[in-house]
Amino acid sequence: MIGTILIASLVGGGALVHWRAGTREAAALERWPAVGAFVTVDGVPIHYVQTGNGPDVVLLHGASGNLRDFTFDLVDKLAQDYRVTVFDRPGLGHSGRRAEHRGALNTDAETPQDQAALLASAAAQLGVRNPIVVGHSFGGAVAMAWGLDHDAAALVTLGGAIMPWPGKLDFQYRLLGNAVGGALAAPIVTALIDPMRTRDAVESIFAPQSMPEGYLTHVGPGLSLQRHVIRANGRQVYHLRAALTEMSARYTDLNLPVELLHGTADTTVGFDIHAVAAADLLPDANLTALEDVGHMPQHARPGAVIEAIHRAATRAGLR
Repeated sequence: MIGTILIASLVGGGALVHWRAGTREAAALERWPAVGAFVTVDGVPIHYVQTGNGPDVVLLHGASGNLRDFTFDLVDKLAQDYRVTVFDRPGLGHSGRRAEHRGALNTDAETPQDQAALLASAAAQLGVRNPIVVGHSFGGAVAMAWGLDHDAAALVTLGGAIMPWPGKLDFQYRLLGNAVGGALAAPIVTALIDPMRTRDAVESIFAPQSMPEGYLTHVGPGLSLQRHVIRANGRQVYHLRAALTEMSARYTDLNLPVELLHGTADTTVGFDIHAVAAADLLPDANLTALEDVGHMPQHARPGAVIEAIHRAATRAGLR
């Protein structure tokens, strides 16, 4: 009898958690709908925004993010000189995933190489040719994979996670990388966390700078708290180090102009571990150290970011 009651309680509690998670997801999608259009690659819908005229620039956001990070203000600034295409990476924001990567218990995830292949195909459908590929954080890894295997004129990384790093992954990624942990943890997080009460967590990513006024409302934290997005993001990060070990072995063969912008105060993606180490391997890299800047240079130093893209365009013969 007691066992039956306990099982019923667990089942009922699980159903309540999923119901609450579903209502939060529906509210998030209503509050932060797709702001662009969709292109389909091999059955996978990819959300994008494209604007401006000039040489092509592709923008790739970081972990837990979406394209709204760039539409906050950088896209409009760049669109004065470039045709800008910004994507939601696979499984994040409003973009979908291939069937082999979906499912609560599925621990497989898109590597940077997988994502670059999918997004390069999407870009080609949109008429993008010989782009400058710009990636922030995890997006930096995807940008590097794009440059290694696909058409690109130059690369720019912003606090890019582009080298394998020492030590353990944070607990949350080890939990989500596990089939059972990911299946159980994601709905609880979605059900219990109010998206607009994530300010402290988001502020910590900007530190030592402050988060811009209006950023949290614009970027849509509720999109990052969807169950499938939590799993996709966690499992992509879980597999990232192995992918970077393989990719970085090829950096010496990457004969493209590369601009590396990295804050010296970045505690999320370490300056020395990633930017300095990559600059030593890449044959045509220019490293810009942003003194006392944290993990969000596109907001802390947008002028420096735009200057780096201009330099990349000039070095690639596009300006």
